[in-house]
Amino acid sequence: MTQEPGLAAERSPASVRDPGDEWSRTYARRVLFTDFLVLVWVVFGVQIAWLGIDSRLATNQSELRLSYTGISIIVILVWLAALAVYDTRGARVIGLGSSEYRLVADSSARVFGLIAIAAFLLNVDLARGYVLIAFPIGILVLLVSRWMWRQWLVAKRRSGDYSARVLLVGSTASVLHIAGELTRTPAAGYRVLGAVVSSGIRGVIPGSTIRGHGGFDDILQAVDETGADTIVITSADDLPPERVRQLSWALEPGEQHLVVAPSLTDIGGPRIHTRPVQGLPLIHVETPTYGGRRRYTKRALDIVGSAVLIIVLSPAFALLALLVKCTSPGPVLFRQERVGLNGQPFDMIKFRSMVVDAEARLQELSALDRAEGNDVLFKMRADPRITTVGAFMRRFSLDELTQLFNVLAGNMSLVGPRPPLRREVDRYDVHVHRRFLVKPGMTGLWQVSGRSDLSWEDSVRLDLYYVENWSMMGDLVLLWRTARAVVSSSGAY
Repeated sequence: MTQEPGLAAERSPASVRDPGDEWSRTYARRVLFTDFLVLVWVVFGVQIAWLGIDSRLATNQSELRLSYTGISIIVILVWLAALAVYDTRGARVIGLGSSEYRLVADSSARVFGLIAIAAFLLNVDLARGYVLIAFPIGILVLLVSRWMWRQWLVAKRRSGDYSARVLLVGSTASVLHIAGELTRTPAAGYRVLGAVVSSGIRGVIPGSTIRGHGGFDDILQAVDETGADTIVITSADDLPPERVRQLSWALEPGEQHLVVAPSLTDIGGPRIHTRPVQGLPLIHVETPTYGGRRRYTKRALDIVGSAVLIIVLSPAFALLALLVKCTSPGPVLFRQERVGLNGQPFDMIKFRSMVVDAEARLQELSALDRAEGNDVLFKMRADPRITTVGAFMRRFSLDELTQLFNVLAGNMSLVGPRPPLRREVDRYDVHVHRRFLVKPGMTGLWQVSGRSDLSWEDSVRLDLYYVENWSMMGDLVLLWRTARAVVSSSGAY
């Protein structure tokens, strides 16, 4: 069989690239060290607080007395082994998404089960408080430690460090599309160094800042020129399966990686499953569901969450109402028609943050806002209609607290797409109407990803991503991220 030029040919020792930095191994070692410190602190801390330093326990069938210090050492070693077996420090899960946290929780829960089974089989009467306190606290502190490491890693990745060095391979259009998606999410850890496109461009690709390094026959040369450790195939139309396989053979095992990007975007990980059939990797994409058990669980969270928050925040409601009433004439609350589930209108309630005639002055200001590039959404940084107290409330989203009553009534959800105005809906493209498949939310991806600073296109993309991929765990993560976004008050006006 004739080999394709530039792909399957053996590379001479002089052409083999230095492995470069081992950022993933370095990061994993650092996280391993902090995991060890966390577990030592938690397990021995609980032992000392609950049982004392030199406490012992006896089995039920012998006079053999075991030291809790020995038990604690075994627990720590088994726990660390479980974290390693479940690859909780792997380069594929760190930096982005909930996979890392889920793996940490799952592996820790299995250690808890393993210890309980071993104690039962060996008739070891472990103190229940020792076990029931150490594991929940250990999981919590591990997650906090991992979260802190993630903040450091994301900061490094934004400056281009601790990332896979990527060479894109495909058509010009697909290369530019994938490059845009990777650049939009630096926390994922993919830094684009160059591209090889079917047209064989050398030099900067028109419409981008990405440098082309020739055609498909020049892929391995481009890897050496850029120092890439990851090749991402953005479209396989011009690369038949045999050629892709030869390319994978030519890469350095363990040091260089091959990634194939399917023609799918904005699809969440839980909906994607890979099933190899006779060497053919089939990607199964589950269709989103909006009913059944998940819907009732989401509604239960909305009822309980909104009711608890209304009770806890009732003093804040009273104070804000007093401030609004005393600082500007007009009603305390502002009602506005919004479009909700299945396109049905409802009245959304907010604390009034504008002057009474704000709606009458809207048309005059809309022309200025369109001049700033906002075609659908009205967003003005220095809106003259906002009162002094209103500006403060908007900065920290306090004016939106009354939407908890909309959530309790069932018109809204705690998490969901942004609730649009009717005049905005009238200008929607057909595909944007998919956001009405779920209830609008008090918060969502748009709230934690830039708030009012987002463009219309980004707002639509985030809302549709949520609609297509929502989950209960995702909602809980968004609620946590919302609290951080509100405190930072970034992008709110």
